[in-house]
Amino acid sequence: MRFQTPLEPAVLIRRYKRFLADIRLQDGTEAVAHCANPGSMMGLAEAGMRIWVERNDDPKKKLRYGWRLVDHGGGQFTGVDTSVPNRALREALMARQLAPFASFDEILPEQKYGQNSRIDFLLRKAGEADLYLEVKSVTLSRQQGLAEFPDSVTKRGAKHLEELCEMRRQGHRAAMLYLVQRTDCTRTGLAADIDPAYAAAYARARAAGVEAYAYTCNITPQEITIGAPLPAPAPARGA
Repeated sequence: MRFQTPLEPAVLIRRYKRFLADIRLQDGTEAVAHCANPGSMMGLAEAGMRIWVERNDDPKKKLRYGWRLVDHGGGQFTGVDTSVPNRALREALMARQLAPFASFDEILPEQKYGQNSRIDFLLRKAGEADLYLEVKSVTLSRQQGLAEFPDSVTKRGAKHLEELCEMRRQGHRAAMLYLVQRTDCTRTGLAADIDPAYAAAYARARAAGVEAYAYTCNITPQEITIGAPLPAPAPARGA
């Protein structure tokens, strides 16, 4: 998934009200950027961080910039826009680039299911069970090389896991896909200390037959694409 307009380097001044960030552009101009990330962004929103933003000239939008990346230096990046994974994943699914899902004929995004929810992707093939695929963006890293989910309490995430369990009970396939939007991580795990309820829901889901996958992302200031598969998070002990 290529960015629609070239990204510009900037420095983070502060993030506030979850979806707003004050930034300083290369020429010294200060601006407000949209932060498309409802999580805590632990370790990714400290003042002075080098970031990349996308200019927006749409007159219908209030803010002229969107915050897209954190630049860790040395060619390492984190993607902070939580809308990116679904767009990048859709491209990969349509191109049949991901082996576990390459056999499906239909890729249907944002389908209604469960209790007033939408599944990220419904995958179908004649003669086979439907696959309900939920996608999560993973950006938290507290140990070198380890990406963890979630970075804050997510009741919505736990609800999605319970709804995937229900799809399994109805005879469908169901899966979680954790997309690691960091180029500096090679392992995945659950942050059970941050959200024990989510970790417990994940353990129940895996026991019920919900599949789990994880993939890296290839990230540059030009594009984000799906990278190599990783081992999926293991259920937390005692969850």
